[in-house]
Amino acid sequence: MRNKETLEGREKGFVAAFQESLHSVSRDLGELERLSNLVGKPSENHPLHNSGLLSLDPVQDKTPLYSQLLQAYKWSNKLQYHAGLASGLLNQQSLKRSANQMGVSAKRRPKAQPTTLVLPPQYVDDVINRIDRMFPEMSIQLSRPNGTSAMLLVTLGKVLKVIVVMRSLFIDRTIVKGYNENVYTEDGKLDIWSKSNYQVFQKVTDHATTALLHYQLPQMPDVVVRSFMTWLRSYIKLFQAPCQRCGKFLQDGLPPTWRDFRTLEAFHDTCRQ
Repeated sequence: MRNKETLEGREKGFVAAFQESLHSVSRDLGELERLSNLVGKPSENHPLHNSGLLSLDPVQDKTPLYSQLLQAYKWSNKLQYHAGLASGLLNQQSLKRSANQMGVSAKRRPKAQPTTLVLPPQYVDDVINRIDRMFPEMSIQLSRPNGTSAMLLVTLGKVLKVIVVMRSLFIDRTIVKGYNENVYTEDGKLDIWSKSNYQVFQKVTDHATTALLHYQLPQMPDVVVRSFMTWLRSYIKLFQAPCQRCGKFLQDGLPPTWRDFRTLEAFHDTCRQ
C-alpha cells in the first residue's frame, strides 16, 4: 500500500510539472508571436546585401535609416541612367558638329603657339643680376654644376641662407637653412637634399614651397622670380618683427615664420588662419 501511494504521488507530481512546462512553452510561444508581429518587412526588394538587416529594426520610426538608404539607392540608379542617356546624346552631337564644321573651324582657328621652358643662360644671368642689384641686403651666387640648370645660393643678411634650384628661369625647389649652417656637401657642391637642423628654418622652407605654388605666371617667369625674391627678402627681420595678430615675438618657442604674399606682414603659423 505504501508503494502504491508513493507511485500515485509521483505520477501526480509528474503530471503537474509537465503541465507547468507546457504552460511555460505556451507563454514563450505567445511572446515570440507578439515580437514577430513587431518586426517590419522590407518595403521593396533591392540587392543591398547586409544593409537589408536594417529593415529588421523594430523602432524604424525613430531611426528611418533603411528607408533613407532605399531612397538614396533609387536616386543613384536614376542618376546613372540619365547620365548614360546624356552621354550618348552629347557624343552624337559632338560627332555631328565636328563633321559639319571641321572644314570651317580648322581654317579659322589660330594655331596655338608652342611655349618653351628653355631660355638662354645669358638671359637667366641678366635677370638674376638685376634682382641682385635690387636688394642690397641680399647676395645671390649663381652656379651651374649640372649643365645649363642654374642653382642659386641666396644669403639674406646674417639671418639665413636659401638654396634655390632652377630649371631655366623656373624655380623647382628651395631649401632654407640658418646663416651658420653648412650648405655644401663633402665634394663642395650645394646640398639640395638635407634640411635644416633648426625647426624655425624648416618652417620657412615649407612656407617658401607654398610661395612657389602661389607665384605662378608661366608667361612671365622673370616676374615670378622677382616676386619670390621680394617675398623672401621680408625675412630679413625674421627674429625682430612681432606677429601682426597676437603682437608676440614667440609662440611655442618660434618667431613669426609666415609672411603674407601680398602685404609681406609677419604672422605666426597658427595666427595667420
